[in-house]
Amino acid sequence: MTHPQLPTTEAAVAAIRAIAEEFRRGITVSEDIGADQTSRRTSAGVFTVVDPDGSLPHEAFVELAGAPAVGVRLFPEDDAKITVDGVEFHDVPRDAVPAFLRSVYTGLAHTKARLFPPGHWLVVPVPGDETYRELIAPTTLTPWLARGVRGT
Repeated sequence: MTHPQLPTTEAAVAAIRAIAEEFRRGITVSEDIGADQTSRRTSAGVFTVVDPDGSLPHEAFVELAGAPAVGVRLFPEDDAKITVDGVEFHDVPRDAVPAFLRSVYTGLAHTKARLFPPGHWLVVPVPGDETYRELIAPTTLTPWLARGVRGT
């Protein structure tokens, strides 16, 4: 399944605002605009606003209130880093962010445990046969992550 196109960071922020409204979550947005402000542009000179190709990079960090604690950093390169209760998912395509959040808030996201080798993983399935999995550090298993752990 293809996800709706989110061509800009602003479009992705609007989509996240709609998800927050749908699931009655508070939202805080901070935006960085310009090559000298975005996190992946460390080599940009002082007061350099545009990239060498003339584009204006736009990055945003969105925090959603409630349990689980969710943060989304949207990068100008069409990807995002999503943090769910301390578990970081790197390189999530920007177009998949709304589906990812919807899976978290509708209960599709779950924690999977294995006996050998021991460990817990946060599994977030999104429509289109995509599944994101990240290892949970043993000391960061929060009550939300521990609710209904599925074993294998």
